[in-house]
Amino acid sequence: MTTPRQPSGSGSGSGSGRRQPPGTGAARPVAGRGQPAKGQPAKGQGAARGQAAKAQAPKSQPAKAQPVRSQSAKAQPAKAAAAGRTPRAPQQRRPEGRPPARSQAAVRPRPKSRPPQRPKALKLAEPKRRLRVITVALSLVFSVFAGRLVQLQLVDADALAADANTNRYQNIPITAERGSITSADGVALAATVDAYDITADPAMFTPGATGIPDAPEQAAALLSPIIGVAKDKIAADLHTPKTRYKRLAAQQTPAAKNQISDLKSSLEKQAGSRACQAQKKLLGKPADQGGRTRVDNECANPLAGVFNRETQKRIYPAGGLAANLVGFVNGEGEGAGGLELQYQKQLAGKDGHSSYAQAGGRLVPTAGGSMDPAVPGSNIKLTINRDVQWAAQRAITDQVANSGAEKGYVVVQDVKTGQVIAMASAPGFNPNDLSLTKPSQMGNPALVDAYEPGSTAKLMSLAAVLDTGKANWDTKVTVPYPLVRAGQQFKDDVEHGTWYLTLAGVLAKSSNIGTIEAIETLGDGDQLKANQVLDGYMRKFGVAQPTGLNFPGETAGKLKKPEDLVASEKYNISFGQGPLQMNALQATSVYSTIANGGVRVAPSIVQGITGPDGKYTATPPGEQTRVVSEQTAKTLTSMLESVVDDEQGTGGKAAIPGYRVAGKTGTANRGAADGKGYDGYTASFIGFAPADAPRYTVSCTLQGPVNGHFGGQLCGPVFKQVMEFTLKTMQVPPSGSPAPNLPVEWKP
Repeated sequence: MTTPRQPSGSGSGSGSGRRQPPGTGAARPVAGRGQPAKGQPAKGQGAARGQAAKAQAPKSQPAKAQPVRSQSAKAQPAKAAAAGRTPRAPQQRRPEGRPPARSQAAVRPRPKSRPPQRPKALKLAEPKRRLRVITVALSLVFSVFAGRLVQLQLVDADALAADANTNRYQNIPITAERGSITSADGVALAATVDAYDITADPAMFTPGATGIPDAPEQAAALLSPIIGVAKDKIAADLHTPKTRYKRLAAQQTPAAKNQISDLKSSLEKQAGSRACQAQKKLLGKPADQGGRTRVDNECANPLAGVFNRETQKRIYPAGGLAANLVGFVNGEGEGAGGLELQYQKQLAGKDGHSSYAQAGGRLVPTAGGSMDPAVPGSNIKLTINRDVQWAAQRAITDQVANSGAEKGYVVVQDVKTGQVIAMASAPGFNPNDLSLTKPSQMGNPALVDAYEPGSTAKLMSLAAVLDTGKANWDTKVTVPYPLVRAGQQFKDDVEHGTWYLTLAGVLAKSSNIGTIEAIETLGDGDQLKANQVLDGYMRKFGVAQPTGLNFPGETAGKLKKPEDLVASEKYNISFGQGPLQMNALQATSVYSTIANGGVRVAPSIVQGITGPDGKYTATPPGEQTRVVSEQTAKTLTSMLESVVDDEQGTGGKAAIPGYRVAGKTGTANRGAADGKGYDGYTASFIGFAPADAPRYTVSCTLQGPVNGHFGGQLCGPVFKQVMEFTLKTMQVPPSGSPAPNLPVEWKP
């Protein structure tokens, strides 16, 4: 008898009724009576689950073959029912590889069906092998990273850091504030004000940076009319992308700086529009994607790489006042002439520098930087009195124009201290604008020119005669016309018969012949000895010696040694011609020496210097040298008064009412420019006042006058004008006694 197969889903109370895969549906042990088996649902729950399972089962699912259950298995439902539970069809584990048990009896043949297949188990890879592969791969990756880190941090660290800083950091010099030059009362003759250097970063003008191929040319066209620099030069400076810093123009005014800043801001705003930003995003992209090779000019800012750096500009508030003395600076702000050049190191101070990070031409405040602050220059205080300087400059300028002279100069000196109160030259110049100034006007001829002084040098000759005791002021001198010496004829400035003069008269009438006769007494008939004595006195007066000012281009003059004098030189040196040359300050100092009782005080022009720390250091007093005795100086002073006061004197135009004046005229042949022979005249007058209590010495010199040539005629009035102003400005009281009026002639 065959056991019929249970149709799929027909099991009573069997749960889902579906056949479990082999190995997963082993029969569960039966719990005790009245109690649900462990893991089984409570009473009534099994039926409900069975109904839900039936509802979920597909209707078209074919019936699956079920194994023949044993008698014990048949009895289990009954027992379960008796226990009040819904029985669950037990399933037997089929031995793997064995067919289901069949009855020995013949069974009805089944239709052919696909035998049930056991699902393939997932075959896992070997974990050790997989771990090794992952380890090797990660090791390779980390090795690459480690190698790159070693290269960046150790091998190429310095080079990369340097490149990064070069591209990121801007090193900007900080110009030290230049010290000022002031007059004696502290008013600036040369000062420094705020200005701006216009700079650029050429790397920001490349096509890649600007989006246009001609950024340097466009920038040059915009900047040229503002900063006054040629377009070609600006463009050439901007075509150097490897140079991260270029100064396009120095010391521009705040107005020019503001104009450039406003223009740059306007272009930046225009280039930042949405349309322009869209164009910039297309730069470098392929053409099929709408890429562009450049932006429109309206979308470019050719001034993005232009900056400004605060600096200083040298100005001269008084214009041309004392310009020949103060000097000037060049385009770099460095001293190029006068005291600006002489004291360049002290005035310039010490420049500093700063570095800062920038990106796209903008400061990155959080990226750090460094700064080495500049040390400002020292302030130079001169001995120059502005008012006296103005009066001297006006007087000599007018007389140069009136006389048709090539140039002229006036020096005013304090006889007690040696300080120069004024030093004026004409023609002058305005250091604020050198474009219209000739190079010949930019020097200081009062110190640079060496000229034959003429008759003003007779003071030194007669000082030697008096100081050696060879003569006195009233020594009688017979003056013939002409005088022959060394085969040469010597004459006076006017033709005359024989003069009978005192030694004071020789000086008052400025007789060349009388002076030659006087110095011949120094050698007792030996002219070489006489010249040696005279040479010694002249050198003590400062002839052919540096003045001590160390002014740029200053000449020490010339004085031939006595042994080298030939023919007429042995004689004409006594009246300031031939082998004797001086500058105007040296000549002035000779008269200041006599005014100071025979003691020479080295000239000075700087009163003191204030350093960057604010400490003021006064210039030491000038060195003092006794040249002649005090008595000799007194005698010479009285003799010089005769030049001005006596009706036969040559310096009457220098007289000042209320003040006793001592001075001497000078008219000399002027050496030719090529050094061969003479060409024109040098007219001069040097004197001091008050003669009874000397305070100041004033000298006037004209080179190459054409409307007259005598010193008394041309320079006498200049002396009077400047000396009178000086005495009143310095509040010098008038003389308290009359002049001695020494006799100038004697009767044979």
